[in-house]
Formats: sequence, structure tokens, C-alpha cells
Amino acid sequence: MGGLREVAAPFVVTGPSGVAVRDRLRDLSSEDEQVLRLVGAHLGSLASRDLKARCMDGLGHSAESWAARKRGLTAESSSRWAGSITKATHDKWALARRGQAAHIHSLEAGVRTVRHRLSLPVGAKGTKRAPGGYRSRREWHAKTRRLRVLEDRLEKVRADREAGRVRVVRGGRRLLGTRHHLAEAGLTEAEWRRRWEAGRWFLQADGESGKRFGNETIRITPDGGVSIKLPVPLAHLANAAHGRYVLAAQVRFTHRGTEWADRVAANRAVAYRIHNDTGRGRWYLTASWQIPPVQAVPLEAALAHGVIGVDTNADHLAAWRLDTHGNPCGEPRRFPYTLTGTTQHRDAQVRHALTRLLHWAKTCGVKAIAIEDLDFQTDKTREKHGRRRRFRQLISGMPTGKLRARLTSMADATGITIIAVDPAYTSKWGAQHWQKPLISTTRKTSRHDAASIAIGRRAQGHPIRRRTTPPPHDQSDRAGHRTVQADSGTPGREGPRPRIPGPRTRCVPPDTARTRATRPPTTVRGARSDQEWVQDSLLLTE
Repeated sequence: MGGLREVAAPFVVTGPSGVAVRDRLRDLSSEDEQVLRLVGAHLGSLASRDLKARCMDGLGHSAESWAARKRGLTAESSSRWAGSITKATHDKWALARRGQAAHIHSLEAGVRTVRHRLSLPVGAKGTKRAPGGYRSRREWHAKTRRLRVLEDRLEKVRADREAGRVRVVRGGRRLLGTRHHLAEAGLTEAEWRRRWEAGRWFLQADGESGKRFGNETIRITPDGGVSIKLPVPLAHLANAAHGRYVLAAQVRFTHRGTEWADRVAANRAVAYRIHNDTGRGRWYLTASWQIPPVQAVPLEAALAHGVIGVDTNADHLAAWRLDTHGNPCGEPRRFPYTLTGTTQHRDAQVRHALTRLLHWAKTCGVKAIAIEDLDFQTDKTREKHGRRRRFRQLISGMPTGKLRARLTSMADATGITIIAVDPAYTSKWGAQHWQKPLISTTRKTSRHDAASIAIGRRAQGHPIRRRTTPPPHDQSDRAGHRTVQADSGTPGREGPRPRIPGPRTRCVPPDTARTRATRPPTTVRGARSDQEWVQDSLLLTE
């Protein structure tokens, strides 16, 4: 046990800090679509220019340079459009810096692993915690060259980070790479060009508390009317007062529509984003706003009605309900999903599986769901698992981040608390202590089902190890102690059991404890106490 790492304590996951809802812009006229394209293309060019200027500043960025960039954008758009563009630029730069740090961390892990394996003899066996040497001399030589490549990449990325250089692609690096593989993507050059231009448009505005309907740039009235503040070069396209253009489309937010209407009526800040889906030929509008942090429910209160332990896998969620004592109740449940196809299809699969899980939790009356706090960023590298390509693809395909974010936001709306536990040894210990005892003629318990029990028990503070049955032969210490959970320092572990009043066997009448004091004695006065007692022969009847 000395080699096991310390297991972190479970904690209640905080709820979401914002809300985003989306609706389609229906009944847009051709003139409306043309105006949206012109505004998006013009603001997109300004956003690209501002992003370039921010990247050139690097670590020398200051409030003065920010104000200078905003003044330059205001002359070609408006002060509010300029504020939204500069804020989006800073968010993209910060995201690129976080990605750069993660890339450095991944390269460092790969370099350490390759160096360790190269230091071992060829063919040396590894352990569960450390990989062994390479299989052949040929592979060892190839990995020496691989080490030089990784070290060169690491040196370049570190130099970029120290100099404040980042690489950002407006529109997406993946879409940019698709340009060279149009046949594999099933796109023509014209279709790719439309998607690329739409991805580089800029049609988003931050909300402002106290302003009319919470946003002066993209304004939506309580009855669903949409209007846009046009930039200065496109002011001649306005069809309303104060340089605004009113769209013919109406917006109806079905999900959280009441919350949105309350914020708009109170002139509270709401941010909007308009984007075009070129594949479907549709326009969408997304509304988002911040919500105050909700006071987290205490762990003891969340577990008052039991818990549902959930084991996350590449193609399904394995769940089992536990009572307050950590005992599994009922049958295990499985919620499958398929992470293939488009991004929208994968996201819909995850939402559907989580919706079924939350509905089952509400039906059971459970107020808490325990899930592993998974993060495979350091465990899915090519250098760590070597030739285990299928295993690397398995853990890379697990939607850990998406599941955690989705489950947290969806559970907050249903009043269910999410508890995150340390994933250490849950699958191993769950299978060791719970898989075999729960297998019956009508139920086949899988390793994932047993892991869900381990996750739930860890969230409740119970040990994963289950109580063992008494030893064979008798209740003495001939075959070991009565339970393996009693520690050597536990008081009374070697003492007798406490006396429980009442009958001990079924052959004693139920009123023995009550009538024992009034029953006449069965011994004869004057008889010797050491006289051997002989039981009467049993009466055999047919």
C-alpha cells in the first residue's frame, strides 16, 4: 500500500456561471441577409486587423495600446462595436496562451517518457507505474531520433512563449487545413470558401446593464424584434432612426425564454451573437448572460437521500444507485451514446444520455450524482502508451470535458448536485470487491458497473472495500478475524459480541425473554452440579 498515491477528497461541483440560448432567425428577406453579410464582413476585417495588432504587441501589451486600438476601430465602426472586437481579441489571445502552455506540458511529458525508456536496456519489462525499455534495437534507434524532434519542438515553443508569440487562425485552423483536403471533406472550393468567409465574420455584441433592453448594439425587444446598429461606413443601409437596421425576423426563445424576457424587461445585460450555418443555409441568434453564483449545497445534505455513482466510458455511462449506507439498490443502468458523425450529432448524443440519467435520478428521488474528476491530458500521449494505439484512441475519445460541463449545467436546472471524486483505483478496486458478489443468474455485472459503485461509495466517504463474510468453521480466529475492516487499534475488536435480548434461534418460543423469569426451574434440588446431562432421544414420527 505504500506505493499508492493519496486520494483526494470528494467535493461539490459549482454550478454554471452563465446561460446561453439559441433561436433561428426565420423569415429573413434577401435584403436582410445581404445587410448581415456586409456588416459581418466589414467587422470581421476589423477584428482580423485588431488581432494582428494584439499579437504583435505580445507581452508588451498595456492599457494605453488597448485604448489606441479601440480609438482606431471606433472611427470605422462605433464605440460599442470597437469594445466588443477588442474584448474578443483579448479572449482569443488568452486562449492561445493557455493552449501553448498545454502544448509545452505535453511535450515535456513526452520527452521525459522517451528519455526514461531509452535509459533502460532493450527488452526490459515495465511496471504498472512506469514503462519499460523498447522492444528492439531498431525501435530504440528510432526513438533516439524522435527524442531530438521533441526536444527541438519544445525549445521552439518555449522560445515563443517567452517572447509572447502566439499563433491564432480566425475561422479555425482545422477549417483552414480542410482547404487542402476538399475531396476527403466532401466539399467543393466554392462551398469551402463560403464556410471560411462565414467563420471569419464578426456579428457579436456584449451586453450593457442599464441600457435599453440590455444591449445597444444588437437589440431585441420583448416581442422578438431584432435591430442592429450599423457601422459608420454602412450607415446608408439603415431603415430606422439613429442608423439602425431592423430585421424582418422575429425571435422566440423556447428554452429559458422567461428568464430572458425578465432580463430584457429590467434592462439587464444580455450578449448576442448572429452566425450563419452555410451547410443548412440558416441564420441563428444566440443570447447569453451571466448568472450569480449559487451557494453550493453541503456534501452531507446532498447525500441525505443516497447517491448515483456514474462511471464514464467511451461509449456509455454506467450508473448504479446507492443508499445512504453505500449499498447498491436495484439494478444497474446503462446510458449509451455514439461519438461519431458531425459535431452537432455528437453533442446531441451526449445531451440525450445525460437527460436520461437526470430523469432516472429524479424518479429515484436521489439529489446527488457522483462522477469522476477525469482529465486525460497527461495520459493520452503517444510516448507514454507506445504501440497501444487503440488504448490511446479510447481515452482520447472519452468526452470528459464536454460531459462535465453539460452535466453541471443540466443538473443545475433540475436541482441535482454533482459531486466530483478522485478517479484513482475506482475501476480496479470496484472490480475486485463488488463485481463478483453482485453477479447472479439473472444479472451479469460488468467491470464498469462495479466501478460506479466504487465512485458512489467514495463520494459518500465509505471505503470501497466491502465487509467480508465470517470465516469458515466457527466464529473464532481460527481462520482469521471476523471482519477484515476492524483495525488493530479498534477498541473491542477481540471482545465478545454484545448481548441482544430475545431469542437467538428459531426453536425458542418468541416469548422466551418475557417468561424466562417466571418459568419454574427445571433442576432438581440436591442433585450434583457435575452430573452429566443426557439429551432424550428424538421422537420419530411418520
